[in-house]
Amino acid sequence: MKDSLRQSMAWLHTWAGLLPGWLLFVVFLFGTTAFFQFEIDGWMRPELRRAPVTAQALDRADAMLRARGAGAESWSVSLPSGRSNEAVVLSWTPSGGGWEDRVEVKLDPATGREVTVRESAGGFFLYRMHFDLHYMPVMWARYLVCVAALAMLVAILSGIVTHKKIFADFFTLRFGKGQRSWLDAHNVTAVLALPFHLMITYTGLVTLLFTLMPWGANAAFGSMDAFYEKSFPPAPTAAVAPVSPGAVSQPPALREIIARAEAVWTGQKANYVEIEKPGAPGAIIGAWPGQDMLGGGRKPVYLDGATGDLLVSGDKPGAARATQRVMIDLHAGRFSGAMLRWLYFLSGVAGTIMVASGLVLWTVKRSAKLPDPSRPHIGFRLVERLNIGVIAGSCAGIAVYFLANRLLPVELPHRADWEIHSLFIAWGAIFTWTIARPVKRAWVEALAACAGLFALVPLVNALTTQRGLVPSLIAGDWIFAGFDLAMLAMAAACGFTAWKVATRKPKVAPRRKTRELEAMAA
Repeated sequence: MKDSLRQSMAWLHTWAGLLPGWLLFVVFLFGTTAFFQFEIDGWMRPELRRAPVTAQALDRADAMLRARGAGAESWSVSLPSGRSNEAVVLSWTPSGGGWEDRVEVKLDPATGREVTVRESAGGFFLYRMHFDLHYMPVMWARYLVCVAALAMLVAILSGIVTHKKIFADFFTLRFGKGQRSWLDAHNVTAVLALPFHLMITYTGLVTLLFTLMPWGANAAFGSMDAFYEKSFPPAPTAAVAPVSPGAVSQPPALREIIARAEAVWTGQKANYVEIEKPGAPGAIIGAWPGQDMLGGGRKPVYLDGATGDLLVSGDKPGAARATQRVMIDLHAGRFSGAMLRWLYFLSGVAGTIMVASGLVLWTVKRSAKLPDPSRPHIGFRLVERLNIGVIAGSCAGIAVYFLANRLLPVELPHRADWEIHSLFIAWGAIFTWTIARPVKRAWVEALAACAGLFALVPLVNALTTQRGLVPSLIAGDWIFAGFDLAMLAMAAACGFTAWKVATRKPKVAPRRKTRELEAMAA
């Protein structure tokens, strides 16, 4: 009975991992890069230098909003997180204008001087890609990712049941053994970060909880709109004091707003400030903290736009809501320090390798059982080609995405969109090329292309900016130096894998060898 259960779980593990496997690879790959989303943002905007926000910069931001944003429907101020090269971003909507008319200005956080920064999708696109995908409706994408995450959870749990020697697999990694090596790679990366895989998959489902299962909220509140209105109540209203005709009440200074909000949060820094109807009667100021505290959430503080008096600091979340916030924070990892962030990243790399090795293992195991290896069935050929196109193509696409950030003209209209288009053009080109090549050559050429593209990133960065690897190491600029070193490490990994695939000699299966000897004898 035990063997029967294990065999049935092995079947479930195989197919639950294979069918959504290519989407899971994309989710893991892009999600892993997103742990350094803010650092990637900094590298993709080399015009900025990392610096704390000074009082001088806040005063200049305040003066600019009052001078250039006078009469606007709203003002907003986005403050740096402190993790990367970020600007103080001011924006306002002119009176009578819509969102497309919104004006945005970026200021140096140290001096308050207006800076011109290249338009870029940055690390934020990589983060959104892992659950919103691209070129398709967002809700469709999230349904697909939810189904894939459910399958991933099933694959993990069934894999635990299937493995007889789960602790031995932790220490076993044999190279040059064909199918055995692929199985070892799959087992080691699965077991090594097993708690992370369980956590990241389950908390990922929690973040999209009401996309996947809206029935409870619908039953309790009547509709999802009613649920969200209750969960995220609108800003309070301020008392409207009588004013003389033509008089304008100016909102408090930006420094004062931030100081009052941070006094309420006690330990959290302001990340975003928004002023609705500045200078008009009944104006409201909202301030939100950063997301650098586990379970801290984004508890807003609302102030009277005329007096700066505290209106409300948000209700304390209930146990269920607080639990969900903790799980979302665990999934995103934004609260983590540098060491924990690297642990998240390396665990994500292990998960990406786990998915990729599982997909390849499916073809390796079945290739020895094919009646005629020169003419495999269409399902086998489809899996082979999808493996190459998705695994190598998506990696090459990310490298081209970074290269496009440096090579596209700064004044190009819709530049951020073209960075994204470049990623998918490169991915499609790799996919198309490998379809027309023999499988082994396709793997070698695609992986070699990945290695070359990743190696080009630090070189192009050094040629197009003054923040290449050597100057960054000398200056102690670890965002730029770390990024370039990561690109070189990725190039080395892809190059090594291409070399191993190119130099590996296929072993003749014993049964097949016997049949060949018998045929020769006949």
